[in-house]
Amino acid sequence: MLHPRARTMLLLALPALTIGTASSLVLLLLLKVADVLQKLLWQNLPPRMGFSPDSPLWVVLMLTLTGIAVGLVIRYSAGHGGPDPATEPLIGAPVNVSALPGIVAALIIGLAGGVSLGPEHPIMVLNIALAVALGGKILPRVAPLDWTILASAGTIGALFGTPVAAALIFSQTLNASNDVPLWDKLFAPLMAAAAGALTTSVFFRPHFALPIAHYPQLQMIDILSGAVVCAIAIALGMVAVWCMPRLHQLMQRIKSPVLALGIGGFVLGLLGVAGGNITLFKGLDEIQQMVLSQDFTAQDYLLFAVVKLAALVVAAACGFRGGRIFPAVFVAVALGLMLHEHVEAVPAAITISCAILGLVLVVTRDAWLSLFMAAAVVPDTSLLPLLCIVMLPAWLLLAGKPVMIAARKK
Repeated sequence: MLHPRARTMLLLALPALTIGTASSLVLLLLLKVADVLQKLLWQNLPPRMGFSPDSPLWVVLMLTLTGIAVGLVIRYSAGHGGPDPATEPLIGAPVNVSALPGIVAALIIGLAGGVSLGPEHPIMVLNIALAVALGGKILPRVAPLDWTILASAGTIGALFGTPVAAALIFSQTLNASNDVPLWDKLFAPLMAAAAGALTTSVFFRPHFALPIAHYPQLQMIDILSGAVVCAIAIALGMVAVWCMPRLHQLMQRIKSPVLALGIGGFVLGLLGVAGGNITLFKGLDEIQQMVLSQDFTAQDYLLFAVVKLAALVVAAACGFRGGRIFPAVFVAVALGLMLHEHVEAVPAAITISCAILGLVLVVTRDAWLSLFMAAAVVPDTSLLPLLCIVMLPAWLLLAGKPVMIAARKK
């Protein structure tokens, strides 16, 4: 009764659901382990040693030791802790399974130690490698590329708690042909993403949405304001794009990863002292703290944005294992709050969402993901027309500009 196309999609449904669920469970497990270790290092241990968790000495000491520990993992683990995220896109080729223990150790230590990177890239590498290795043994007829697509879709769904982001991303990569409609190709990845998102929501709900005042109605002047905010965010992000590969090249001259990451951790500690503990870690929980607090001024928000962006550049350039999307969102939110404080006539919903749109676009160069992150953090449907219009000049500004990826070591 089913068309051959439908039978093909149905055969992929079970592997897609399995991979999506497993991708989420792997993510949740590693985040839980990192959270437990973070509480030990930043809440339980400092008082026992006579320190305050936010004392400058403890911050510098912890980040320096974190850098050394990650450096030791990269130096002595098989596969050297996996690919360097500074030289890789979010979705890459599968790595050898032997490199996975090093990737896991480097990720957990970095997240718990306060490094300003998110979990997205190492988790993506880990889930793709597991899916390709295990899936290839169970269903050898399925190509490694198909397992890669399912694992990456499931991971994206798990990371953001919704399959929408995966659908948007893969809609531009899985080009439809005359024989195979786009939705046929999207069927299995969307199933994987939905399974990953559903599994994540059972145990944990990613809280991207911020308690921002509702945007009442679209005004023509708001389009201009949003475009200006987006341009400011792009300009700030392009400074990081210029700095990161150059700093990465400089750090590559240090042959020992232990020394390079130890130096990087020390610099991150100094930046943490300058910006406070709110500028440490991946940035997701810290965004909520920053928005809910009533104690910060425009100068504080500017300091947070500059320090966090500098920490992102240093962490990525020195070789820490982590992603750049979550800390970029923190920088954008801080920038948006600062611009709103300076010009209160422009609603915070516009300054924050347009800053996210511009900065995530600089970091990822993915228009769909940028729109999704802006809409997820400021979930107001009345903003969508404005964001779509603002995206056009933003994309024109970035056309042909360098991306935030460093050259691979020769």
